[in-house]
Amino acid sequence: MCVYNRLTTINPTHCNRYKSGTAGNSEDNRIELVRATPYELTISISDVSLSDEGMYTCSLFTMPIKTAKAYLTVLGVPAKPQIDGLTKPALEGDQITLTCSSQGSKPAADLRWFRNEKEVKGAKVVNPMGKTFTVQSFLQLQVDRNDDGVAYTCRVDHVALSQTPQQATEVLEVHYAPRVEINPLHSVPLEGQYLRLECVSKGNPSPDPVMWTKDGGELPDLDRMIVEGRDLTFTSLNKTDNGTYRCEASNHLGTSSAEYKLYVYDAPTSPPPPTTAPLHPLTPESTAQLDSPASEPSVTGHRGTYLTNEAKGADDAPDADTAIINAEGNHAHAEEKKEYFI
Repeated sequence: MCVYNRLTTINPTHCNRYKSGTAGNSEDNRIELVRATPYELTISISDVSLSDEGMYTCSLFTMPIKTAKAYLTVLGVPAKPQIDGLTKPALEGDQITLTCSSQGSKPAADLRWFRNEKEVKGAKVVNPMGKTFTVQSFLQLQVDRNDDGVAYTCRVDHVALSQTPQQATEVLEVHYAPRVEINPLHSVPLEGQYLRLECVSKGNPSPDPVMWTKDGGELPDLDRMIVEGRDLTFTSLNKTDNGTYRCEASNHLGTSSAEYKLYVYDAPTSPPPPTTAPLHPLTPESTAQLDSPASEPSVTGHRGTYLTNEAKGADDAPDADTAIINAEGNHAHAEEKKEYFI
């Protein structure tokens, strides 16, 4: 745009607009006079290209001739970036270099790398290509299993792309050998209990199916030991299940296994029922007296006299496991005596 301000009337037909380095009037049909007032002359340039950059002069043919100059800077819009160097699939342990390239920027664009949403640093190289620049950024990676499925994005930052930044994204696919671990459902397996052993195997390609063994051989009881997918289930544990169980998983990159040593514990027994309280328990204050065999042994308490069968002279109870109890303390009345086991 060429603008010339003045305080007197301007005749547009006497205003010559040209770019420095060109001779006479500009014959470029892309340049038009779009505004002419006593204070301003405005031109427009359509379909701007890098060749339009330079000094523009507006001359007013008066006495003396008056001129105004303006320098037009044309930005080179960077092209959408491209990412090269990605091997699909990559193998765990490989070292790869990702290269991001963008052409046509002016001034030189800035390239930024992102691992998912986190920015990572790359090495930038700027190559002049005439009036524009080709920019490259290199990102070196030591690939491991954690890179599988990770998105690497190269984004172009440039003043000409303030509203719509250009970017390219590549998702890594990493193949790696499996790793295996066994997770039991219960920490203390009990006899008669249900138990599930989960075999967690992570690998790419997926290591399916897995193989279960016991003590280096096949599973002995397939009626109670059920393999479902990667899991081993015991419907009802018993002592014969004790042993070392191995889960093994393989893919074309390798084999991995994990072991679980199973020991089945006895199931807890229920507590015994409480004993029946005696009909006439002794009070804490009761005392017992044991006499010599020649005398009549007795047990004296607060409630009465306890006579053993031996004291009574009974021949049918040598262990003296019964007693004649006079609840009233009176031996004269047989009907008041009752027999109890003690």
